[in-house]
Amino acid sequence: MTRHGKNCTAGAVYTYYEKKKDTAVSGYGTQSLRLSKDAIKDFDCCCLSLQPCKNPIITPDGYIYEKEAILEYILHQKTEIAKKMKAYEKQKNVKKVELAELAKAEKESKVKAFLEKELTIVSKPLNPFSSRGGESQAGPSTQASQQEHDKQLPSFWIPSLTPEAKASTLSKPDKTVYCPMSGRPLKMKDLIPVKFLPVDEKLERVQLITKQERYICAVTHDALGNSVPCAVLRPSGAVVTMECVEKLIKQDMVDPINGVKLAEKDIIAIQRGGTGFAGSGVKLEAKESRPVMQA
Repeated sequence: MTRHGKNCTAGAVYTYYEKKKDTAVSGYGTQSLRLSKDAIKDFDCCCLSLQPCKNPIITPDGYIYEKEAILEYILHQKTEIAKKMKAYEKQKNVKKVELAELAKAEKESKVKAFLEKELTIVSKPLNPFSSRGGESQAGPSTQASQQEHDKQLPSFWIPSLTPEAKASTLSKPDKTVYCPMSGRPLKMKDLIPVKFLPVDEKLERVQLITKQERYICAVTHDALGNSVPCAVLRPSGAVVTMECVEKLIKQDMVDPINGVKLAEKDIIAIQRGGTGFAGSGVKLEAKESRPVMQA
């Protein structure tokens, strides 16, 4: 391909580059974009604020949050649940009142129908051998049924039979607060404080944030980052590399910081972002589905 081959529009072939360029401009077709390293969250950043954590805590699924951010999220969710529950109870009470009114109206209609039938009863004695008596006895009931039939409006377009817009029915809200990342139930008692070991303890937090390698493993002192799988030990909150867990900690299943016996659930793998390389195992491609023009 020549130097200006991409911009050549006089060719007889509709090239892939031209098709891709026209798709981006037209607004039709699915667009895909590969994310760069700048669009990936660091392993020590909050999943809500996307900023380095000051007081980090971790969920049992391995998602790190800023303590203030996740507590504010839980409080907001509980407030929303309380509002929905209040609206649901209000709807429930309104429906209860409506059912009581319908039952009362149905009872009144039955009494009214009974009284109307009582008025049609003939009080004078009739000759049982006369056919006219039978006709006169059946006449009022037939006439009443005819009147009821006339009251029914067969036309859909009559205003009294047109459908009415009713308020949407609210379902009973779920009182459980869910994790914004994993979607699993989240409780305050499940949040575990995390203690990162800084590279240099003399550095202030602002100076530490500006560094690329901010924290090290609490046991081996290896640098931590998105390219290094790491885990949190529940009893001490210390952050160690997964290599340290496999080679050292799982031999005795004892927390090296405070000597507490460990179980499998006490070792929580941190959910980290990608490194920008395809080999990191993180999905780095974003897609946007748009309308498709078909011939």
